[in-house]
Amino acid sequence: MNRLSLSRRGLVLGGSITAFGLSGVAAAASVLTPRQSLGPYYPDRLPDDQDNDLVRVRGETARAMGQIAHVRGRLVLPDGSPVRDARIEIWQCDARGRYIHSADARRGPSDAGFQGYGQVQTTADGGYGFRTIRPVAYPGRAPHIHFKITGPGIRPLVTQMYVRDAPENRRDSLLNRIRDRAQRDSLLVAFEPAPAIEEGALAGQFDIVVAPA
Repeated sequence: MNRLSLSRRGLVLGGSITAFGLSGVAAAASVLTPRQSLGPYYPDRLPDDQDNDLVRVRGETARAMGQIAHVRGRLVLPDGSPVRDARIEIWQCDARGRYIHSADARRGPSDAGFQGYGQVQTTADGGYGFRTIRPVAYPGRAPHIHFKITGPGIRPLVTQMYVRDAPENRRDSLLNRIRDRAQRDSLLVAFEPAPAIEEGALAGQFDIVVAPA
């Protein structure tokens, strides 16, 4: 598995993590990232293409619908020390609100150009990165991306990342079930224009704090 790089597509998602604005990780590291539901749509069949670029699917000519978004961050312990060689998986619905799951019965075709699932291994400094789309809302849920983290020396974690200031956040029962303000805020990610990374794309920083095993 490539670490933060997509050599076959000529796209590097790693780059300089500190340049992406991760200087506040240590200060926030004491707040454990809250657990959230795995949800009903963890893929029941993983796609053949499982890399960290969800916008391009091997064998498909069209890229995914939706606005491209780069999600980067670091995986750390509560004391701020990095967690290397952990596996981070993400999955999310496409721009039409469809997951790659046989039980997703919402009407309409799915986007064949969207991978829907990806994984990456953290680097020596705990860094990770994905190229995906800005998550979209669907009935009953605010825009979100699911995360599953496993690795040596840490407790497995399943959580969800949300879009800061999305109006649907106020009505999302899973997000608002988190009563601790600091923990809830730790799941909210601001997406900003990132022309230096990719023209027309957004970027967001999601740092994850896990407990040691």
